[in-house]
Amino acid sequence: MAFFSALAIGLAVAGTTSQVVGQVKAGNAAKKAGEQQRQASESQAELADFNAQVADLQASDAIARGAQEESKFRQGVRGIIGSQRAGQAAGNIDVGFGSAVDVQADAAFLGEQDALTIRTNAAREAWGFKVEAADSRRRGEIARKEGVYLEKAGRATQAASRWGAAGTLVGGGASLLQQRYGFK
Repeated sequence: MAFFSALAIGLAVAGTTSQVVGQVKAGNAAKKAGEQQRQASESQAELADFNAQVADLQASDAIARGAQEESKFRQGVRGIIGSQRAGQAAGNIDVGFGSAVDVQADAAFLGEQDALTIRTNAAREAWGFKVEAADSRRRGEIARKEGVYLEKAGRATQAASRWGAAGTLVGGGASLLQQRYGFK
């Protein structure tokens, strides 16, 4: 009879020990997973920061290209007006008077409208890149916060599993004492 009693106590100790070890290992694994998730989130945030920097560069490039295209277009308009003046002068028309001036003014006006359209389109393109940059930065912030929360959750799970292991030890010990001494 004593043999079976000792065997039962030994099996109870082994079972309790197994539960405690499993709970501690599970908690440690949860903590490690939280740390790895934070590292992954940080990598995502760094990528988002890089994408934001690229979008900022693209916005600056769009503005610079727009200014260059606008300037080049204005030069073309001045060339057209110069050709008009030369053509009119070759036809013995006074280029500084009457309808000749009106034709030049219309060409200048229409050219300016087109140049401003070029500038506006460049600004719109740059705005799109700036929105993309802001979005990337926000995604980076969110990824970092998520990583911190996941790491904290892993630590909390580890702490909870340790408390659970302690509870298992206490409960197992109480059960063993009851078996051994028959407390009721």
